[in-house]
Amino acid sequence: MGMTIVEKILAKNSGSQSIVPGDIVDARVDVVMLHDIGTPGIQRPLKGLGLDGPSPDVECVIIPDHFVPAPHVQAADNLKLTREFSKRVKNGAYYEIGRGGVCHQVMCERGHVKPGQIIVAPDSHATTYGALGALGTGFGVTDVAIALGTGNLWFLVPPTTKIILNGNLKDGVSAKDVILYLLSKFGEERFIYSAIELEGEIIEAMDMEGRMCIANLAYELGVKACLIKPDATTETYLRSAGVREFSAVMPDADAQYESVIELDLSDLEPMVAAPHSPSNGQSVSDAAGVKIQQAFLGSCTNGRIGDLRKAAAILKGRKVHPDVRLIVTPASQAIYAQALEEGLISTFIEAGALVTNSGCGVCLGGHLGVIAAGETCISTSNRNFKGRMGSFEAFIYLASPETVAASAVAGVIADPRDYRRNS
Repeated sequence: MGMTIVEKILAKNSGSQSIVPGDIVDARVDVVMLHDIGTPGIQRPLKGLGLDGPSPDVECVIIPDHFVPAPHVQAADNLKLTREFSKRVKNGAYYEIGRGGVCHQVMCERGHVKPGQIIVAPDSHATTYGALGALGTGFGVTDVAIALGTGNLWFLVPPTTKIILNGNLKDGVSAKDVILYLLSKFGEERFIYSAIELEGEIIEAMDMEGRMCIANLAYELGVKACLIKPDATTETYLRSAGVREFSAVMPDADAQYESVIELDLSDLEPMVAAPHSPSNGQSVSDAAGVKIQQAFLGSCTNGRIGDLRKAAAILKGRKVHPDVRLIVTPASQAIYAQALEEGLISTFIEAGALVTNSGCGVCLGGHLGVIAAGETCISTSNRNFKGRMGSFEAFIYLASPETVAASAVAGVIADPRDYRRNS
């Protein structure tokens, strides 16, 4: 009987000939990613295991990104501990502030993600790595400590659903709109502890940035992993990241899926997710006119160079509404440098936006853009729960970079296609 991608990866790393959903396997972990929250969190579990550092068999990549630069003493202490721990890593890398960026972006662009690997992290949006054909998934700090210290971790083999996305996206409709639509259609519970494989005409035509956006936000569907089988687009991206050798894992022709869902998205409109759930999707026309005080362009979902280009195209020659503050956060230092070279940073500044260092501060409500009670923010991020970006009495809408840029200009949630036509 054939296997899906996630089943083949788990079988390979556990030395099994064949596995099926519901099996429990002890699998080798290839890479552990840590950041400035996860690194302090694993210290006690590691000591409980009688270990003081990573197994030499695991690649350990440490990327401070959540509270950078440190906004308070506790964050500074955590960053200090993270730096000290990084010196005990013999197989991996450490990206100091100013040399890395948002963890999931840095992992991919620096070549730490390869098809067929198992990558775990104390961060739920590690599902991003599935865009490159890896089994990326998040765990609590105890499980991450076990994986890091021993090189292995047990997994319950999840069932897999194949979702085939066909058609051609309209102008002004992006990968973010696709995943917001999927969230609105399936909700947050249907795929709990399941894997999904994405394919079809839309995925085949999509660049790696779009695939990463979808795989990132797919976690909010409840999935354990979201995988896209490697193709020419994957290979081109990997080579740009310095990866020369990798072994793609593909689904078997007779793989057994829990279900196969086929959708045609040719008529999809730009989407937003209204408060207070990523699955609370609606067309941008239904939300149009909602007044905003803040707009955020960035995060591990939509802070890549293509996202910045799309937003800058709308903002060029225009001004951010006087009642709105627009915060732009490139997802990595490399993206920041490229945006500078292309003149995108100048476009943002001339429009009246604030450009911050690469990090997660705005997205998680840590610093650099906390919102107050009664305020509304439109964001390219992946979560709009109560209190996510600041006050529990604030409101967050999730949207694409184009929609965020158009809304920042309008002062209310706006259809980006109106601004594309008039640009």
